[in-house]
Formats: sequence, C-alpha cells, structure tokens
Amino acid sequence: MKKNMENYVFHAYTKMLFGKNQIDQLPEVMNDYGKTVLLVYGGGSIKKNGIYDKVYTLLKGWNIIELSGVEPNPRITTVREGVRLCKENNVDVILAVGGGSTLDCSKVIAAGHYYDNDPWDLVLDGSLITKALPLVTILTLAATGSEMNKNAVISNLETNEKFGTASKLVIPQASILDPTYLFTLPAIQTAAGTADIMSHIFEAYFGKVKDAYIQDSFSEGILKACIKYCKIALKEPENYEARANLMWASSMALNGLTGSGKSHAWTCHPIEHELSAFYDITHGVGLAIVTPRWMRYILNDDTVEQFATYGHNVWDLPMEEDKFEVAHKAIDKTEEFFKEIGIPMTLKEVGIDDSKLDIMAEKAVRFGGLGDAFVSLTKEDVVNILKDCL
Repeated sequence: MKKNMENYVFHAYTKMLFGKNQIDQLPEVMNDYGKTVLLVYGGGSIKKNGIYDKVYTLLKGWNIIELSGVEPNPRITTVREGVRLCKENNVDVILAVGGGSTLDCSKVIAAGHYYDNDPWDLVLDGSLITKALPLVTILTLAATGSEMNKNAVISNLETNEKFGTASKLVIPQASILDPTYLFTLPAIQTAAGTADIMSHIFEAYFGKVKDAYIQDSFSEGILKACIKYCKIALKEPENYEARANLMWASSMALNGLTGSGKSHAWTCHPIEHELSAFYDITHGVGLAIVTPRWMRYILNDDTVEQFATYGHNVWDLPMEEDKFEVAHKAIDKTEEFFKEIGIPMTLKEVGIDDSKLDIMAEKAVRFGGLGDAFVSLTKEDVVNILKDCL
C-alpha cells in the first residue's frame, strides 16, 4: 500500500572539512574541546600513510592517549578498554582516525565515558545514552557514513551478537575528509565500501513511501556516482575525482538526506549483521552477497514498479512494457557490478556454509524487525534468501 511521506526532522550539524590538506585545520577544530585527547585508530595504516605523524605534529602541546587496534567489526572489548582510558585520564575529546569501524567504536566509547555500567548496555539500548564526549573524525575509508551520523555497530564475539545503536549525542562535531587518504586503500576495501554505501541507499530507496521524489532522486544520483567512480578508483587508485565523489557519497548516503520521511525497518543490514556476528566477515562483502538475492526474492506485483524505476533511472535501461523484464535486468546489473569490482558473490567463498542458517535467520528477524520491512520477511524467508546466497 502506498504511503505518503512522513513527518521528519533533518538536522545534519557535523562540520565537514572536505578536500586536500584539510587536516591542517585540526588544531583549530580541537581547540574547542580541551587538551586531553583519546586518539583511536585501527591496525596501523595511519602510521604508514603519514596521518599519525601529522596528527602529533599538529597537536603538539595536547595530551594524547592512544587506543589502537580497533577491529574491522569493532568489538565491545575494545570499547570497554577505550572507556577505561577515558575515565582514567579525564579525556576531553576523542579523535577517531580511520574508517567506520574506528568511528563506531569511538562513538560508543564517547557515550560510555558517562555511563557507570557495561557499555554493551548502550549498544542494546541507545536510549541509555544521556551524555557523550565530543568526537572529531579523520576519515580514511568511504563506506559507512559514520562521519556524519548518529549510528554505531558493535560486535560481541562472546555472544555472537552484532547490533546497531544510535544517539544524536554521538554525532561527530567535525569530520575531516581528504580524498587523498583513500589513494592507498586495498582494492577490496574500496569495493566493499562502495557496496556498503549502495546498501545504505537501497535500504531507504526501496520502501512503501512513494512520494519522496527529492529523496529518491538524491538516492539515484548517489548510486550512479558509486557505479561510475568505484570502477575508476579501482583502475586508477590516485584518481582524485573518483575518490572525492566516493567519499562524499559515503557521507550523503546515511546522514538523513535520502531516508528522511521514509522510515521502515532495514532488511539486508540485519541479515548481514548475523553473518558477520557469527563469521566476522567484511560487512560490505556480506551486503553485496545478500542484496541481489533479496531483490529477486521480494520482486512481485507490488514491488516491480519500484525495481523497474530503479533500472531505468540508475542503470539507464529502457522502460519496457513488461516491468518485470526491466526489474530482472536491473537486479542482474546490480549483481554483475558487484562481481565486476571484485567482491566474492557467494557465502561459500567467504567460508560460510549452511550449518547456522536457521539461527542467523531467526536472530535477523527478531532483532532486525523484519516484519516491518519494505517487504515483510519471516525466518523461513530469510533462510531461503541465505540458501540462495550459498
């Protein structure tokens, strides 16, 4: 049933410093928040590309405490360590340097600083977040949009759980986006990051609200940019135009621009969260595997118009009289694109068999609210989609 655009509040207040050498403005940005900084980063690539030394040069006179080693699927154990460091050192501000994993981890650390119990509580229930340390980010991967939104996803390997939480209080105060920082990314990270950006768009684009023309037009433009510039970035890693457009696509895909007025439960993200909770796979890879299978599974008389429009406006397919033909071609184009950019397209290729499909499907439906998704899904539906992914 068609729904009208819902009421919404759009407030994207993060100060975005975009372009070459914007890191030079870091002291001015950080001056607003205090002199004791928790520097959070991942596996150490920022030491190879020079960002680490640059931060220390620019923040001479600041008291910097480090939390390194944030995992690709950030773990609650790392969040707990960050909270401990913040409390012991009376940290004023967090500086997160990295991709979405580092930023997400930092968000929950920022909230956990003011929380007396286990920060896992804040992952399970974002309403428990009542205060947070200010957060500044330096982005090194175009993917999650975490540099400009309220969301964070954290894994608990002890319980095989991976959940998203959200609070306006953890939205970054400022984010530095220098496209040159993407030049040295491994190809699979560029590809998986692009798949993540596109999935954020798909989750909002395919919905029951049909009159959000502006939002959907933004979505189609961002999808076309991803399709065009990911392939260029893979062939020419230091192509500034490609990197800049992918970086901005990441921020625009999940800051409320495309999803405002179109609320409903997401589908592919909750399913993928279970895959990476149990198997610790790369998030964007899992999304790319699931997405075209989900699209085919939900294609029906009610959804065909939207998939045909997607094919026409994004993939430039001629609008045939047979809408199903256009829709199928659009879904095929989506899967072919993910293959072309080098993403493995079956679960078996990433080490996942059929042994845990039932439990993953059950948890995806229970925790993801898939009954309220664009097309309502049961546990059996999710099992069938995952079987198609094998």
